[in-house]
Amino acid sequence: MMGSTLQPSELGTPQGGPLSPLLANILLDDLDRTLEGRGHRFARYADDLMVLVKSERAGQRVKASLTAYLGRQLKLPVNEKKSQVAKIEQCVFLGFTFRKNKLRWSDAAFADFKHRLRELTGRSWGVSMQHRFEKLGQYLRGWMGYFGISEYYRPIPGLDEWLRRRVRMCYWKQWRLCRTKISHLLALGVDRRTAILTGVSGKSYWHLSRSKATQVGMTNDWLRAQGLGVSGILDEGSRVRLRTSCAPCS
Repeated sequence: MMGSTLQPSELGTPQGGPLSPLLANILLDDLDRTLEGRGHRFARYADDLMVLVKSERAGQRVKASLTAYLGRQLKLPVNEKKSQVAKIEQCVFLGFTFRKNKLRWSDAAFADFKHRLRELTGRSWGVSMQHRFEKLGQYLRGWMGYFGISEYYRPIPGLDEWLRRRVRMCYWKQWRLCRTKISHLLALGVDRRTAILTGVSGKSYWHLSRSKATQVGMTNDWLRAQGLGVSGILDEGSRVRLRTSCAPCS
C-alpha cells in the first residue's frame, strides 16, 4: 500500500498474515537468547518487544545496545518512532497497559472496541437481528477472550447498558410502521395507551430506545432470550473471569 494505492509487493510478507509472526519468531530467536543471557526481563510477540529495567538510565543503555545488536547482527532496522524508554504506565504492549500496578486494556483498544460495537449495532445496517446477534457474539467472545484478563472492569456495566439501548433502537427501526410498533409493544405487555403514544411518536429512534414503552416491553430478559444473552458484555466477561479463576495451575 502506497498512500491509498495498492501496489504489488516483491519483498516481505502480507501485513496481518499468519506467516509474519512465525517468521519473526524464527528470526528473533537469537535476540531472545541474548536477552535471557543478559538476565533481562522481557516479553515479545512477533516483532513487538518490551524490556523491563529498573531506571530510565538503564533503559536508554539497553535500547542503544539492542538497536546496535539488531542492526549489526540481524540486519534489522529499529523504528525509532515506535520505540521509547518510558515508565510502565506510559507503555502499551499488545493492547495492554498497567495503571496503579494493575493490568488493563489501553484507552485506544477500548475506543476501538466501542467503535466496532457501534458499527455492529448501527440501525442502518440492513440485516436480520439474528445475523446481527451472531456477528455481535463472535466479536464479543473474541474481544473478551483476549482482553478478559484485564483487572479493570469499571466501564463495562455502563457499556453493557449502552449496548442494550442500541439493540432496542435497532428493533424499533426494523418495526418501521406505527401499527407494527404498537402491535409489537402490546404483544410484549405494554399498556395500550403507552404503546400507542410511543408508536406514533415522531421522536428519534435513539430517544425512544430509552422510553418507558421500549424498556418495559424489550426487557433485559427478553433481549437475552432473543440472542443478546449469548453476546452480552457482562455475561461474556463473567465467563472469561470464571474460566481464568478455575484454570488449573501448571
